[in-house]
Amino acid sequence: MKLMFISDIHGSLHWLKRALEKYAEEKPDGLVILGDFMYHGPRNPLPDGYDPKAVAQELNAIKRQITAVRGNCDSEVDQMLLDFPMMGDYTQILYEGRRIFATHGHGFSIDKLPELGEGDLFIQGHTHVPVADIKEGVYVLNPGSISLPKENNPNSYGILAGGEFTVKSFGGETLKSIRIS
Repeated sequence: MKLMFISDIHGSLHWLKRALEKYAEEKPDGLVILGDFMYHGPRNPLPDGYDPKAVAQELNAIKRQITAVRGNCDSEVDQMLLDFPMMGDYTQILYEGRRIFATHGHGFSIDKLPELGEGDLFIQGHTHVPVADIKEGVYVLNPGSISLPKENNPNSYGILAGGEFTVKSFGGETLKSIRIS
């Protein structure tokens, strides 16, 4: 099974289209969106190609392939535009005998992990910074942000496949990688 992870779209049609191009290239079995779909948030600048309504339309076109959680910038109004559920604070996915706990990162986070077993995966967005590490026996992951990366990181997404989590830039560079053993 191959999964693609994106986070922090913040209404950028430009970067969502780039992510969907990578989705078509990568050919994953599903797309996990870690929140902050349409609103840029009061602390962020407007991202390239800011068009929340068009973002919703693009995502609705692939709604059956999406698993999603709510970010701190998402609201019930956003859910009204989307044809797939995204208001849960977290979701859990069974992946090759492990549990993936996916959340945005403003509740549970890498610094405040939920109860997970050794070897399970915790993945969040929210910080806009890529992470691929182990903490307390749990793989802690973050694909970075597709639209508003921070700490001088490029726009990025994550791929989980073949026993490895990799954060990639849209230029094809591997930013972070960790073997899931």
